[in-house]
Amino acid sequence: MKKEEILHKLTHHTAGILGAEDLYKYAILLPLMEKEDGIHLLFEVRAASLRRQPGEICFPGGKIDPSDTSAQNAALRETEEELGIEKERVSHVLPLDYLVSSFGMIVYPYTGIIDSTSDVIPNPSEVDEVFSVPLQFFLDNPPQIHYVNVAMEPEESFPFELIPGGKDYEWGTSKFAEHFYVFGDKVIWGLTARIIHHFVERLEKT
Repeated sequence: MKKEEILHKLTHHTAGILGAEDLYKYAILLPLMEKEDGIHLLFEVRAASLRRQPGEICFPGGKIDPSDTSAQNAALRETEEELGIEKERVSHVLPLDYLVSSFGMIVYPYTGIIDSTSDVIPNPSEVDEVFSVPLQFFLDNPPQIHYVNVAMEPEESFPFELIPGGKDYEWGTSKFAEHFYVFGDKVIWGLTARIIHHFVERLEKT
């Protein structure tokens, strides 16, 4: 390959996330509602019958389908499917920072204002309960943060003979933070809490 060909390919390349094509892509919506006591965040409790994370608290959202024209479209589609809120009743849809998780996912979160006249009709196959929390609660109460340790564990077939030190190679360890908000009898944690924390940080920045 000649120098000119290499430079041409690199010049016309747009940088992205290495290996992004192998990651699962999800989109979620942080629904904001205006009530008498101010702005609330709307949450759902996942149906107990679901295979993944039953009974956990989350925002509406899910996997981005090939038919979705964008991550934003996917977030609005999932909101309608799970809560019966038509996308036309969600305004000011704005992106937050996307998240590359330790579990092979890219998550694209958006905020959106829900029309106060909208009826929330949870899909019982996906949602057991819907509730809201005043935004002020999150502004006044920083999350509890606890840590999960992560260790590298090579498979039995790993070719130790190809790396310096072989089986005595010193694998690095890491840890990641889990955020928790406790509101009455509701525990909001994990990815949902981390995104709330990011949202609050954006609001508090001058």
